[in-house]
Amino acid sequence: MKKLLYASFSYAAAGVLSGLYYREFTKANGFSGDSQLGLVHTHWLVLGFIVLLIVLALEQLFRISAAAPKLSAWFFGIWNAGVVITGGIMLVKGSMVVAGVDASSKALSGIAGMGHILLTAGLVLLFLALRKAVLAQLPHSVRAVKGPAEEADDDGGRVPSSNLT
Repeated sequence: MKKLLYASFSYAAAGVLSGLYYREFTKANGFSGDSQLGLVHTHWLVLGFIVLLIVLALEQLFRISAAAPKLSAWFFGIWNAGVVITGGIMLVKGSMVVAGVDASSKALSGIAGMGHILLTAGLVLLFLALRKAVLAQLPHSVRAVKGPAEEADDDGGRVPSSNLT
């Protein structure tokens, strides 16, 4: 839980600092148009700070890391990589636009796309881990998310469908 708290705080600081950078860099360059630089602030605050605070609350409620330790570890790493890559590329491309440099590089677009793919994979991992944690807290009779014929008891045997409610 400390990792979530510290990471969330780090993104809050990065989000605030990127907003300051945006304001000062555009002012110094006399730039008044649109660029991705203005969006870095909100991306790091929402995707980093707010999302990880929500995950921290979910961790406190459902003990996700105890119920699904591998999934939650993968989520944390992949999500953070996605947030850093996405925000970092936005920072680079936005700075290039403000500075008057051509930012239409296919390589930068590809890296930005990879950041978004990582964010999507992170969301999937979060929901898989959350599902596992929520189901672990439900009474056994309510856990039947698969069909009755597919549900197995703790010994690996089949559970009769009449035992599932």
